[in-house]
Amino acid sequence: MKVITVRNVVGILLDRKKYLGITSKQTGYEQIDLYNKAAEKLGMTPFYMCPQHISQKSALGLCYENKKYRLVRLPIPKVTHNRAMTLTSSLQKRLSMLSKSSIVFNRQNRYDKLFIHSLLIANKSVAEYLPASLRYSTKNLKKAMNRYSSLFIKPTNSSVGRGIMKLTLMNDKDWQFFWSNKKPQIVSEKQVVALIQEKVGTQSYMIQQAISLATYQGRPYDLRISVQRGDQGKWQVNGIAGKVAASGRHVTNLAKGGDARRCEELFRYSGFDSYRMRRAVEEASLLIVESLAERLPGIADVGLDIGVDDERRIRLIEVNGRDQRYEFKNLKMTETFIQTYETPMRYAKFLLKS
Repeated sequence: MKVITVRNVVGILLDRKKYLGITSKQTGYEQIDLYNKAAEKLGMTPFYMCPQHISQKSALGLCYENKKYRLVRLPIPKVTHNRAMTLTSSLQKRLSMLSKSSIVFNRQNRYDKLFIHSLLIANKSVAEYLPASLRYSTKNLKKAMNRYSSLFIKPTNSSVGRGIMKLTLMNDKDWQFFWSNKKPQIVSEKQVVALIQEKVGTQSYMIQQAISLATYQGRPYDLRISVQRGDQGKWQVNGIAGKVAASGRHVTNLAKGGDARRCEELFRYSGFDSYRMRRAVEEASLLIVESLAERLPGIADVGLDIGVDDERRIRLIEVNGRDQRYEFKNLKMTETFIQTYETPMRYAKFLLKS
């Protein structure tokens, strides 16, 4: 049996369900074979783990070599790319234990949205990209309704558009209320405040000024930007994909019925200079992640949701710590999709040599 050279091993931490589905190729959105191809190209050995199989000094996992998986127990790898969601206290303890022996990048990959806003708003060069945001309370909601004509009320710790509500002022006293995929309601200010409080309950929510997003065929769109660390630890934009809201919907997420479109097509439709707008979005994206990295040094692989309004202003909507990358696959942007898997492996190789 071939001896594995530990110094070339890179750990890839997955949720248990995805880890157990590797050999049967049942890993959901994770395209495991692309990690394998990148590792082979870079002269590394991928070692797939899940938090439940990690001990203090070693881990039981699947090693991929010579086109085959082998179940082995290895010493904790020097570098680990975290793709697991560790939200429970027991899983967080396992991750903390792993981090004592391994450089775990993207160790934390779910962030409170208001926490991210507070980090970015402190940087004057980034603050211009941020819509007004504040913690939800009925008092803050009334204050925001007096100040803005359109608002989002969203959970501070959720993804794929779950739980997002939208308010748009119709006249001096009535508001249009969007919730889930239901038909929007026209309600008074008093009614909508009570309605939102009922849906929020004791959960943590935020209020965010709604961006007047540019539209495609009458539907608002935003952009998912893959920003990752690669060779020499440098940040790079690997791809931009457009997301167009389904007809009558207030969120653009593909999981909520949105359509993926190439950003160039969307920019042209909106009358923007496609090349200049793409460059501006890329520059803003790099500025945002570099600012975050100053306060969150472990981040290395993020997906930004960015909107462009009718006046060509760029606004950050959300930072995603575990980009699922499927927009690029849906758009058949094959080279970009492959690159989003190869770049983290290049960063891992850089860390292994450091």
